[in-house]
Amino acid sequence: MHVIIIAGGAGSRLWPVSREANPKPFIKMEDGLSLLQKTYLRGKATGNVESVTTVTNRDLFFRTEDEYRELSPSIPLHYILEPFGRNTAPAVCAAALELQQRYGDDAQILVLPADHLVRDEVAFTKAVALASEVAAEGRLVTFGIQPTHVETGFGYIEVAEGCDVSGRYALNVEGFIEKPSQDLAEQFLAGGRHLWNSGIFCFRIGSLLKEIAKHAPALIQGVDVALNSSNRSEGEGCTVVRLEHENFSMVEDDSIDYALMEKSSRVSVVPCELGWSDIGSWQAMAELVAPDADGNRVMGNAELEGTCNTYVRSPHRLTTAVGVEDLVIVDTPDALLVAHKDRSQDVKKVVQRLKASGGELHHQHVTVHRPWGTYTVLEEGECFKMKRIEVKPGASLSLQMHHHRSEHWIVVRGTAKVVNGEKDILLRTNESTYIPAGHKHRLENPGIISLVMIEVQSGEYLGEDDIVRFEDSYGRC
Repeated sequence: MHVIIIAGGAGSRLWPVSREANPKPFIKMEDGLSLLQKTYLRGKATGNVESVTTVTNRDLFFRTEDEYRELSPSIPLHYILEPFGRNTAPAVCAAALELQQRYGDDAQILVLPADHLVRDEVAFTKAVALASEVAAEGRLVTFGIQPTHVETGFGYIEVAEGCDVSGRYALNVEGFIEKPSQDLAEQFLAGGRHLWNSGIFCFRIGSLLKEIAKHAPALIQGVDVALNSSNRSEGEGCTVVRLEHENFSMVEDDSIDYALMEKSSRVSVVPCELGWSDIGSWQAMAELVAPDADGNRVMGNAELEGTCNTYVRSPHRLTTAVGVEDLVIVDTPDALLVAHKDRSQDVKKVVQRLKASGGELHHQHVTVHRPWGTYTVLEEGECFKMKRIEVKPGASLSLQMHHHRSEHWIVVRGTAKVVNGEKDILLRTNESTYIPAGHKHRLENPGIISLVMIEVQSGEYLGEDDIVRFEDSYGRC
């Protein structure tokens, strides 16, 4: 088995925690693990996994590597990096074509969305074992979740009349229904012939590609061209494929359901009860937290008085609520969300307006992740900005220069190796250096612990685009 993790999308309905530069798969759950890390561990736990391929945006590559590194992975990791998202059909097709070259047609792939939660992993492993048996016979296998309530926000899978959906057998699929009306969803729940479409799949590589060639020939041809023109690098147990921008832009934006599963006659479904959630809204996230006697669900630090049926997520500072009910309250260092529980899906509309306004609140947090580490904006005003910069051991920023700002660096932990104009300097805790505008400079962490420093910028223009790179370890010149 080879696991394919699809890590795309912005998760805008989970703003302000999920943003374009910090999307839903990176959200940390109560146990401290992100959804991406949980997906990796869940796939690995199914057994006999030979490799994990992650399809994600190229801007999230180093962040994804960091997430996996925390788990000390022992399985070969491969990456397919998209210049932009084109939905799940191109992502799955690209991963399958890449794995076909390495492992052949008979290898099986398990496709997992990186932003879903599965709480019953024993049941999941059993479902994968059944799906693998069916996929070995050339079937395209999807996983159908037993509905627990009327839901209009999910797609549904219909099985033949009279079929037993208890989960002991894989069943032939009669059809797919996308996000039904309230009346239809009620009929589906009562009828017992419809399952929620989980977006989890199991295929034999050769069978999958044969069916794509039959039902979506332009898709497989376009993805193949994009793969063949891509930049690729090989490391020890790791392959990184960076899809070429122009050719990939010619590939049709489509989901694997529309492009293939709804057209093929070789689709089977494994009915299962997995404690599954796609966490598609803050209301869904709230349901993952145990309620108190008043129906309140709290993650973080909150004091509630005369409050009921309210969800509070406040990991950074104290949030108080007095005399309210049926609210969602989500606090982050730079944005606060207050919404009625019944309107949690509409958060996406707010994000669309933020994006249209040209600001950054839809895109990133005050803490911004870079290949070398992170920086956090502590305070800023007219002609000044103060940052906390953390550099990973052995990492370095690019050799760069700014036209409009000067910088003062103060080391607060670790050791910094600094290029400042013509000078090479070694700075230790409580030592500092001043970098005038126009000076070439570079910051490196030569130590074995994280380097933490405070940067004070001053100048007429402090935008992140005032940077000229001369050398860079991460190919950003």
